[in-house]
Amino acid sequence: MSLSLEIDLLRSFVVIAEVRALSRAANRIGRTQSALSQQMKRLEEIVDQPLFQRTGRGVVLTNPGERLLAHAQRILRLHDEAMADLSGKGLSGTIRFGCPDDYAAVFLPPLLRQFSSQHPQALVEVICAPTPRLLEQLEMHALDLAMISLPDDTTNANIIRREPLVWVGSAGMDSAHFDPLPLALSDPDTLDHVAACEALRRVGRRYRIAYASSSLAGLTALVRSGQAFAVITQTAVASDLCIISDDPQLPALPAIGITLKFERDRPSHLSTAFAEHIRATLPLL
Repeated sequence: MSLSLEIDLLRSFVVIAEVRALSRAANRIGRTQSALSQQMKRLEEIVDQPLFQRTGRGVVLTNPGERLLAHAQRILRLHDEAMADLSGKGLSGTIRFGCPDDYAAVFLPPLLRQFSSQHPQALVEVICAPTPRLLEQLEMHALDLAMISLPDDTTNANIIRREPLVWVGSAGMDSAHFDPLPLALSDPDTLDHVAACEALRRVGRRYRIAYASSSLAGLTALVRSGQAFAVITQTAVASDLCIISDDPQLPALPAIGITLKFERDRPSHLSTAFAEHIRATLPLL
């Protein structure tokens, strides 16, 4: 009897590959971890290859798993396009979407992939910039929708997800060896920049802005060189950088809230659908 790749198994496999942990994947899919494990056992039997390797931090794909992931993503995209086309449920059009760099790197791939599977005829144009610049572009009607940062206010019902700000350095960096403390920060009116400077002033720690940029890639490059410390959201910290949480020289930082803002009071149906998708999916990522 010949075996075939089942859509349901492939969909679960892709989610596990994205989040790299069975527990998080189970929460997102709405299955138990045991049921998900059984699915992956079944998929490994079908392809007759080990797809995952367990580690202390979750799971990683094996070489056959990486190869299957590329096939699975193509199969699911074609499957979902066919279903959306034949059911007539897919929306079409273009959304101009703004997003800060640190959120784009972590959240956008799964957000866009899932939305595209439901609405293959919709195009999302992404513009990356810090929140103050995104707000300016919304005012100029250059964006339809933006994901923005707000000060963490527990009374704000519009906050979709909260993210702690953290101090970040390269391996082996010790803040005690620097006076003043060199910082790599985003634009002066961004929450991370303001939070870092206010926290250091509050404890009387001298600092200097060694590098200021709206580009997360530029900031992390300077941190990797060992020339400065940065403040970014915890989710966006690259695996080769270190979160500094036990340094008495570096004061505690606040959390920030993530929310959405439309360009107009009565947004398009497509913009509303994308916003609803983000509100439902972002807390699970």
